[in-house]
Amino acid sequence: MKLDKNNILKALETITIAGEGKNMVESGAVTNIVTFGDEVIVDLLLHTPAMHIKKRAEDDIKKTIHDLVSADAKIKVNIKVEAAAAENPNQIKGKAIPGIKNIIAVASGKGGVGKSTVTANLAVTLSKMGFAVGVLDADIYGPSMPIMFDVENEKPISIEVNGKSKMKPVESYGVKMLSIGFFTSPSQAVIWRGPMASKALNQMIFDANWGELDFMLIDLPPGTGDIHLSIMQSLPVTGAVVVSTPQAVALADAKKGISMFLSEAINVPVLGIVENMAYFTPEELPNNKYYIFGKEGAKDLAQDLGVAFLGEVPIVQSIREAGDYGRPAALQTGSVIENVFDEITRNVVSEVVSRNENLEPTEAIKITTMAGCSAVKK
Repeated sequence: MKLDKNNILKALETITIAGEGKNMVESGAVTNIVTFGDEVIVDLLLHTPAMHIKKRAEDDIKKTIHDLVSADAKIKVNIKVEAAAAENPNQIKGKAIPGIKNIIAVASGKGGVGKSTVTANLAVTLSKMGFAVGVLDADIYGPSMPIMFDVENEKPISIEVNGKSKMKPVESYGVKMLSIGFFTSPSQAVIWRGPMASKALNQMIFDANWGELDFMLIDLPPGTGDIHLSIMQSLPVTGAVVVSTPQAVALADAKKGISMFLSEAINVPVLGIVENMAYFTPEELPNNKYYIFGKEGAKDLAQDLGVAFLGEVPIVQSIREAGDYGRPAALQTGSVIENVFDEITRNVVSEVVSRNENLEPTEAIKITTMAGCSAVKK
């Protein structure tokens, strides 16, 4: 066979570099071929500095050209190593989920303010309104959605979609959901570092068959930490709903959470604030309101920060009972709580519509590591 560039390329198409699925020509590893009589120079670009891979690639090239093109060829292989960009171990990899129109992060600066309760009741109310809804329980260290939807003994099954294996979300009350709680026992503590938590979320987001959804609600952990950045780095979040009690301590933390979303680096619109445990009204005194944790603190915070006040949820025993029994309180037809969450949910939908009409789509943020410090940028 003639010793020319085309024949050499055809020969090199039979070689696959260790660790890569494509042959070295298709993958772009072969950057140049030069022939001078019986001499051949092959320039090769690798993404690993491993000596054994470099040596194997060189040996394979020489043997293949000798076997398939010319046994007399004098071959020189120039190998250049260009390491792939270092990955942030806390990064959730992937892209926006096809078919999901709006992604709403439900957050709280402080734990114990009822963020998951609000998420569950928003989800079932949206479903009652006719929307297709999914919930991603991203509270890795304290997953509660399986209990709140009475599916703690369920397990997502594997289905085949377009030749790929995907998780099928568990469905309850018309809401699709995935949670780390489906994969651990109720008494098992999740003791994971950031990279492991991010990997688990990556699978629940991108290895699941969510289908077509009008809304995906993401129940975030309390605070402003690793998981929050990972979620927003991976997904273009439409907007955030922040939950707080009227208590000054909770409001201080809620303010930090809102500040995170509105920061120039993150730039996720805040749809509004929900005030939970706003007041208590005894059955025997239906006209009385007792402001146990303070009065209208979250409403005042919303006004101070220029974000919408989405509504207030009173302290009602049935809300707690409904969550424990696995049937969100908003499903109680004709109840005060149904009316409360109807109003809050309508306000959320209204803010989403306004946000989508007046603002550009949110971009997933990019996180890089520079000089030992993390930097967040668009």
